[in-house]
Amino acid sequence: MIQMLIGQTAQQPSLFQMLLPFLIVLGIFYVLVILPQSRAEKRHREMLQSLKKGDRVVTVGGLMGEITRVEEKTVNLRVARDVVVKVEKSAVKAKIGESSGN
Repeated sequence: MIQMLIGQTAQQPSLFQMLLPFLIVLGIFYVLVILPQSRAEKRHREMLQSLKKGDRVVTVGGLMGEITRVEEKTVNLRVARDVVVKVEKSAVKAKIGESSGN
């Protein structure tokens, strides 16, 4: 009866109009969270593939050393004069210096 008095009916929003805010939030989430994370993961993967003998690196546990040998899934790190430790490549966090050129 109220609709007759006003002279028009209330329109239902379309499916697109209802989903638009959700799509905008999803797009913002992708740009601010997912995209930077995937880029960082790609850079880390490339860094692990480029490891070579003589690179100085730091592991996720904070161990710093120089690579003495690179294998498929592991690297050997010299952390002191006569101390060589074998660690997984995935445990290498970052390079900390330039290669010594061996």
